[in-house]
Amino acid sequence: MRAALAIAGAAFLTLSACGGSDDPNLIRLRATGNGPDEFSVVPQRPLEMPPSLNELPPPTPGGVNRTEPNPQGQAIVALGGNPNAGTAGDRALLTATNRYGTQANVRGDLATDDQTFRDGNRGRLLNRVFSNTTYYQAYSDQTLDPRSEAARWQEQGLRTPAAPPAR
Repeated sequence: MRAALAIAGAAFLTLSACGGSDDPNLIRLRATGNGPDEFSVVPQRPLEMPPSLNELPPPTPGGVNRTEPNPQGQAIVALGGNPNAGTAGDRALLTATNRYGTQANVRGDLATDDQTFRDGNRGRLLNRVFSNTTYYQAYSDQTLDPRSEAARWQEQGLRTPAAPPAR
């Protein structure tokens, strides 16, 4: 009786490891349910009360609200640029980021390479049986420690305007 239970248990574990889709269960950046996508929610800055309501600027229909986020300006600041430099500053930033050239189908190529890598790093049997994520294990060799990387750049005397905060 015990042998039959052991064989049945082993068969169940073996078959359950074979099931599922071809897509490894990694962290997903797209919403798969009917709820909101938490990655598409952009927090607004808090509303501010002006010192005097009589000195407010005239409304500008179609203009920018001061509490709306400006992701392009924030990205320029994070890369060490000046968001008020206008189009000349934008061109200089684009020139600097494109200095090594660009690849036309980079997203498609990366998706193919990533899928190939994940297919070869699917995780252990129990990870697949219990649907545990293997994301951090699969990519652990390619992960940078932001604090040590910022320290490495700072030791070379280079600016790190987007350095992570101290712990």
